[in-house]
Amino acid sequence: MPLTHFDAQGQAHMVDVSEKEVTDRVAVAAGHIKMAQDTYDLISEGRAKKGDVLGVARLAGIMGAKKTPDLIPLCHPLPVTKVSVELTLDPDLPGVQVQATVKTSGQTGVEMEALTAVSTAALTVYDMTKAVDKAMEIGGIRVSLKDGGKSGRYEAK
Repeated sequence: MPLTHFDAQGQAHMVDVSEKEVTDRVAVAAGHIKMAQDTYDLISEGRAKKGDVLGVARLAGIMGAKKTPDLIPLCHPLPVTKVSVELTLDPDLPGVQVQATVKTSGQTGVEMEALTAVSTAALTVYDMTKAVDKAMEIGGIRVSLKDGGKSGRYEAK
């Protein structure tokens, strides 16, 4: 299957979606940030010097989804109709699980917006706590659900 972001000469281009049907679309992405137990405790007990780490990261994730076409060169600007970002403390990591859901009615999907929301939220957690833990690890970022459009539904296994 050829990659759609390259023309016949191999040059990158924005995919023409003008002939595609407008459909309701949704994408869910997830990821996590692992950290030292002391950093986890700092966040869970609300003792971070920069403030409400999870609240700020949630807002950053929402903003990230809305700014996706400014960050990803060939990503279409879309009328995003919903963005939700959930950050859940996970003592088993220890760290934070991040999940973003993005919706639109359009001619192309919102997987990139969901992935950007998760990435931005995780990076914000890192930024707000890096003074005490530079070894945090962001990982596992992937699309877990995509629905709508010609290709239909995808659910990660």
